[in-house]
Amino acid sequence: MVQVRDHSASEKLRDGRHILIRSVRPEDRTSLLAAVGRTSDQSLYRRFFGFKRDFTDREVDFYVNVDFVDHVALVAELEEDGRHVIVGGGRYIVVRPGEAEVAFAIDDDHQGQGIGTALMHHLVDMARHAGLKQLIADVLPENTAMLKVFAGSGLKTLTRREPGATHIVLQLQ
Repeated sequence: MVQVRDHSASEKLRDGRHILIRSVRPEDRTSLLAAVGRTSDQSLYRRFFGFKRDFTDREVDFYVNVDFVDHVALVAELEEDGRHVIVGGGRYIVVRPGEAEVAFAIDDDHQGQGIGTALMHHLVDMARHAGLKQLIADVLPENTAMLKVFAGSGLKTLTRREPGATHIVLQLQ
């Protein structure tokens, strides 16, 4: 069996292209920052619940140096103009035994192609293999694309609307 830190799989996008879903690596630092640079302020706001464009070295280290136990992170990589380009990512972070918070970000040019759904599928499989019972997320009400990814996950989903956010609980078992 492939170790989580060595995860790699090809998925077909809605437009027919193939994308590589793989484990994040420390050497992805520059590519991840480039992806943030290609992402609109609105998309970053939906991901971070605030205007976040600049990251400290410590924050970037947190995003690329994961342990693949309590913090699992995947990137979505396309080949464009002969180069491999990270266009999105997803991760979960264990917040208490059996429960992890899940989050995704896709650069604007690649949204709507099924990348979030593909990342979700792989993270759910990894979370189940790790023995997690549920994934949780807080989503801005206007982030309809992310709400659709969760609704279409095939998992039993509990939704609670709160002021300023929709709280999602995805049952893995």
